[in-house]
Amino acid sequence: MTQEVRQPATTGPEPRLTGVRNFRDVGGLPTADGRRVRPGVLFRSGHLAHADARDTDFLASLRLHTVFDFRNADDIALEGPDVALPGTRNVNLPLSDPAQHAGFWHTVRNGDLAALDAALGGGRGAARMAASYRSLVLDRTAEHSRMLALLTADAESAAVPALLHCAAGKDRAGTSMAIILLALDVERSAIEADYLESNARHRRYKVVRGDGSTGAAIDPAVSALLDPLFEARIEYLRAAFDTIEERWGTVDRYLEQGLGLAPAARARLQEHLLTR
Repeated sequence: MTQEVRQPATTGPEPRLTGVRNFRDVGGLPTADGRRVRPGVLFRSGHLAHADARDTDFLASLRLHTVFDFRNADDIALEGPDVALPGTRNVNLPLSDPAQHAGFWHTVRNGDLAALDAALGGGRGAARMAASYRSLVLDRTAEHSRMLALLTADAESAAVPALLHCAAGKDRAGTSMAIILLALDVERSAIEADYLESNARHRRYKVVRGDGSTGAAIDPAVSALLDPLFEARIEYLRAAFDTIEERWGTVDRYLEQGLGLAPAARARLQEHLLTR
């Protein structure tokens, strides 16, 4: 017996949330067989730690079953825990190791121009980001497997409607959302177009340097070095797709062998999240 998906309130036009960046409903994205992602069941955003009262009321109106938080402990310590939403389960699945890159992010937030140029100049920033997307595919199969298992469960335990987020809602959440959309057979061009939506000005993560400067207050030379880290670039997502094909040969094999998503479970996911 498959789940009757919990029906959220109609979302209407995209909201402009005050304390939550990069929010959107991925409903409407087309699949290869002519179906579409059902509106109101699958959302993505940046972290929810700074949601104000109006943001929280809106998020509560979505009747979310589960919020997937892909931040690590350092992210949560820096930004704060997500706001509590009534009746919503929070699942923390860290997709990065705070100890592994602590020195690098200290340089990003506090380094001077010379230190940032040494770390990020000459294409090193973009190369680092592409490598991180490859790592998300190769090294985080257990976390992505659990995410899919929760989304495909039967009856009351299925995790939809669901919202996926990390800090900015771009890299860890973007890759995880792309994996779900691949499992739904969403057209690759539509997955890429949704990913690039994170570049819209009102969606961009606000970088805070160690001196408290943000946005226009950051030195333009520093900003240029940081851009590869905080932009959604199509070559990053394609690095993840290429890694799937290099390691597993096909998306179907990756989902089944790499993530343990059996055909019956994949069909159940499509039943939960797609509509004609």
